Amino acid sequence: MSEMMTTQAGAAGAFGDFDLSRVPTPAFVVDEIAVEQNLMILADVAERSGAHILAALKAFSMFALAPKLRQYLQGTCASGLYEARLAREEYGGEVATYCAGYKDSEIDEIIALSDHMIFNSPAQKDRFLVKCQAAGKQVGLRINPEHSEGEIAKYDPCAPGSRLGMPISHLTAEVLDGVDGLHMHTLCEQGFAPLARTWAAIEPKLTPYLSQLKWLNFGGGHHITRDDYDRDALVDFITEIRSTYDIDVYLEPGEAVALDAGLLIGEVLDLPQNGVDLAITDISATCHMPDVIEAPYRPAMLGEVATGHSYRFGGPSCLAGDVIGDYNMAQPLQIGDRFAFLDQAHYSMVKTNTFNGVALPAILLWNSQTDDLRIVKQFGYDDFKDRLS
Repeated sequence: MSEMMTTQAGAAGAFGDFDLSRVPTPAFVVDEIAVEQNLMILADVAERSGAHILAALKAFSMFALAPKLRQYLQGTCASGLYEARLAREEYGGEVATYCAGYKDSEIDEIIALSDHMIFNSPAQKDRFLVKCQAAGKQVGLRINPEHSEGEIAKYDPCAPGSRLGMPISHLTAEVLDGVDGLHMHTLCEQGFAPLARTWAAIEPKLTPYLSQLKWLNFGGGHHITRDDYDRDALVDFITEIRSTYDIDVYLEPGEAVALDAGLLIGEVLDLPQNGVDLAITDISATCHMPDVIEAPYRPAMLGEVATGHSYRFGGPSCLAGDVIGDYNMAQPLQIGDRFAFLDQAHYSMVKTNTFNGVALPAILLWNSQTDDLRIVKQFGYDDFKDRLS
C-alpha cells in the first residue's frame, strides 16, 4: 500500500474566479451551487437504481445546507449521539446510526433518534436488541468483508486486526437473529471497481442469508460525484442486487456530497528561510487540516504552477510537523498574500481544533451563480475557552 494518500481534488471550477480578499482568514468558503450539483447527481443515481442514499454527517455537517440535502437525499447517517441529534433536528428523513461501541448512558436516546441502529459486533447487537425491537427500530450488523481495497493501511477497515465490523468468516444464522440488514464500509474516496470487486468476494458468503434480510448498506467512500466515476455501472449493480435478492440497498456517501465544493483560504504571515523558502501562514495542518498529517496527504492549492517559486507552507503552531507541503507559486510571495487549498469542505471542517489557541476558520457560504457571499459562522476566544476547564 502507498504511504501517502493522493488528493482527489478536481479542477477549481467557479472558485478560479473567486476573489480571496473578500473573506477574513482563515476561512472555509463553500459553494452552495457546487453542493447542489453533487446532490443532483446523487439523487439521479438514487432514482435510477432505487437505492436509499444517505449523507454521511461525519464527512460534512454544514447544517446551513440541510434544506438542500432534504430536497435531494433520503436522509443522513450518524456516528453516535451528537450526530444523530443533529440529523434529527436539522436534516430529517431517515437516520441510520452506526457506532463502534454504544454506551449504556446514551443508547436510549440514540435509539429514539434513529431509524436504523447498526451494531459493530454480535455482542452489542444482542445487548441492545430488545430495546431496538421494542422501539420499532431496524437493527443492522456491520460486517468486515475481509477483502481489502484501501490505499492506506490505517484507513482500511478490512486490514488485519481491524476493530470495525464482524469478520464475514464468523457469519452464521445464529449471529443474524433479530438482524434486519447488514452494513459494510470498505472504501475511501474510491470509484466503482473496488466496490464491484468487494461484492464479488463476499456475495457467495452472503447468499445463504440474504433471503432473511431487508437491506444491505454499502457504507461510504463512494466518489459518485467525481467526473470519472462509472455511475451507470453503479446503477446497474444496485438494480441487479435489488431484483435478484428482493432487498433494499443503502449507500452513505460523505465526500461525494461536498466534493470540490469548498476552499480553505489563508494568509501569508512570514517568509523565513532555512535551506528552503518557508511560508508561515494562518492555516495550520494540525488545527485545520489534520488529515494532512494523519492520512497523510498533500492538498491541492488553487493556482499552483508546475514550476515557479517554491515555498514550504506551514502553520503558526509550535508543532514541528505542522507542515502542509511544498508548493510552486507563479510569483514570489509577499507577506499578506492570500492563497487557498481546494476541496476542503469535507472532513477538514469537521475535524478542526484549537491546539495552541489557533483560531478556528470562519465558515462562509457562497453562491457561484449570484455571487452572494455570507458569513455563516465566525469563531472567537469563547469557542476556545469553552472547550477547556
